[in-house]
Amino acid sequence: MQEKNTFKKVSNIVRGIKETRENLNYTQEYLATCLGISQHAYSKIESGFTRLTVEHLIDISEALNVTSEILIARGEMHG
Repeated sequence: MQEKNTFKKVSNIVRGIKETRENLNYTQEYLATCLGISQHAYSKIESGFTRLTVEHLIDISEALNVTSEILIARGEMHG
């Protein structure tokens, strides 16, 4: 049960990341470049096929110029 809740929370955080990226009119390609990964690899993070790591969360928050706490809070709004 806890694993299911964790997955849901991460999914919500990823949704918050996507929403923030789109609000800033940033493309997946732009964020991927900021992270030093391919657009395809970034797309897999947003779609949930690749696990969102703490390192990626920090790097994404820096690229979006927001704190990771804000991204987590936005994710919780979806939960």
